[in-house]
Amino acid sequence: MSDGDRPRDGIQAASTPTRADVLLIEDDPADALLVEALVEDGDLGIRLDWVRSVSEGVEYLRDRTPDCVLLDLNLPDAQGLEALGQVRAVSDAAVVVLTGLDEKLIGLAAMAAGGQDYLVKGRVEPDLFDRAVRYAIQRKQAERTSVALQASQLRAEENARLERGLLPTPLLRPGSGVAVVPRYRPGRAHALLGGDFYDVVEDHDGTVHAVIGDVSGHGPDAAATGVALRLAWRTLVLSGVTGIRQLRLMEKVLLAERSDRQTFATATTLTLSPAEHTATVLRAGHPGALMRSATGWDWVEVPGGPALGFAIGSGDETTWPETTLVLPEDAALTLFTDGLFEGFVDESRDRLGEEGLLALARTVGSVGPDEFLDTLIDRVEGLAATAGGLDDDVALLYLYWQRHQAAP
Repeated sequence: MSDGDRPRDGIQAASTPTRADVLLIEDDPADALLVEALVEDGDLGIRLDWVRSVSEGVEYLRDRTPDCVLLDLNLPDAQGLEALGQVRAVSDAAVVVLTGLDEKLIGLAAMAAGGQDYLVKGRVEPDLFDRAVRYAIQRKQAERTSVALQASQLRAEENARLERGLLPTPLLRPGSGVAVVPRYRPGRAHALLGGDFYDVVEDHDGTVHAVIGDVSGHGPDAAATGVALRLAWRTLVLSGVTGIRQLRLMEKVLLAERSDRQTFATATTLTLSPAEHTATVLRAGHPGALMRSATGWDWVEVPGGPALGFAIGSGDETTWPETTLVLPEDAALTLFTDGLFEGFVDESRDRLGEEGLLALARTVGSVGPDEFLDTLIDRVEGLAATAGGLDDDVALLYLYWQRHQAAP
């Protein structure tokens, strides 16, 4: 029976609502009148609704969510814990069960099965009744908070694992001829991880391969698909598969891993030769890049082909143009996903766009890689703040010749 000696689960009464909506499920009119009298004599401010069977209670709970349900365990259409199970199946409200004098064990069993408390009919005073309802509501609120916290922690851990899969540490040898500085910024919906990914791998001969990509959509499905593509890319590079064949195989992975037929992915792959100062580029639906030279920052966009997932049915005929750029010794390339320039930048819902991004890059100027990326992202986010912030995740890769260009 509920009494002042029961543990209160560390919840303070100050959090109790000054008013409570309570549903009474009781078939005996005399017992219902007793409950109504307890409500009238109490000080919790209870608004009471009364139904006579579990089926009526279930129907009520499908449309409304009271703060607490007072549930008799001996009803015409359900007995004992069966009644409790039916109520909990349709409602997350706190439940206090009503038992007879000889049914204390059933009351305890009901608490073990998800009820918050039990009361023995005919043995309850108004203050005890109020306290039982109050604590039942508090315990349910604490339970919901605990479940939400656990779900949030699990989601954060899942996102961390997915981020490690999407955004790995570049696989470069000591003394590599190419230096890489990555960045990743989540969009304003931090709980929804996107499918942005990147990776960098160096061959034994010093050739450096890089990829940056973006799976359409958000959430765990997009992120998992991005991880699959990133892992496939690294495996292919380590196996010596590059160029157009690499993109074709990545598209096959996408088709096998995506959760629906509308999912696609954009990607840009680079093969950098420090010895020759060249970059071989393939672009599959992905935006261009920013290139820094002695004259400052410029936009570079080589010819490209369709995004992965859009070349269905064309088989091995699918092709992506391969372009080789000769880069000066002081060159640097910044690759990024489209979240960096497709966000809204004012209340009129205008987008930054490629020209706007290039203009911002030029205002940052020739500074070190870390400062350039951080300043560029901060300025983009500053513009987007008036429109609520960046919606999409943003991934960036800054690459430059290590041996010939020291970071300014």
